[in-house]
Amino acid sequence: MKETVRLLVFDLDGTLVDSKVDLANSVNHALAAFGLPALPHPMIYSYVGDGATMLIRRAVGEAADGTLPAVLHRFLEHYRHHLLDTTVPYPGVPECLAEWAGSYRMAVLTNKPLDMSRKILSGLLLSRYFPDVVGGDSLETKKPEPEGLLHIMRRLGVSPGETLMIGDSANDVLAGRRAGVTTCGVTYGLGAAGFASSPPDFTISRFPELFDRIRPSH
Repeated sequence: MKETVRLLVFDLDGTLVDSKVDLANSVNHALAAFGLPALPHPMIYSYVGDGATMLIRRAVGEAADGTLPAVLHRFLEHYRHHLLDTTVPYPGVPECLAEWAGSYRMAVLTNKPLDMSRKILSGLLLSRYFPDVVGGDSLETKKPEPEGLLHIMRRLGVSPGETLMIGDSANDVLAGRRAGVTTCGVTYGLGAAGFASSPPDFTISRFPELFDRIRPSH
């Protein structure tokens, strides 16, 4: 880090919260409603990260053309009511946010729809730490485009050199790079395989390691 970090921008799924089972259950619910075969959970997990439409397009596969809008609607309808069934913060997340919220500005930048993102943060008692949340439907583009990250920095008056993007996928790294900020990849999430082609500036294997890495040494 060339400058002191003032702003931490977090991805949501796979970074702050472990939501993969609820997502997979809702995907398979939607597929079953249209007579499509259920998919193994690990396969669905590999489809997560580019927003709901892309998730369902990948899950539906070759049958996507005619049924995609209806399957997507059924998925969103089901997930909206089941997004807190099993979803929990990753170990150390609530404790670290409580400890360090006074030292850093914090925001969430996710490709998940904004209303669902806010519902998860609120339900897990994390919303108090994130007055600024940008979802996949908040702006014209989403990650890996940098618009959301630039929007957050402008709104908070923080420079790229003072900002750190933390996420579990190549989308987070690419958005950070394009916005000119340092990137941290979490290897415990869903998309760490993407770091091979889009390496972050540094990685952590447990959430609390983040603050050990960025806090001033003095």
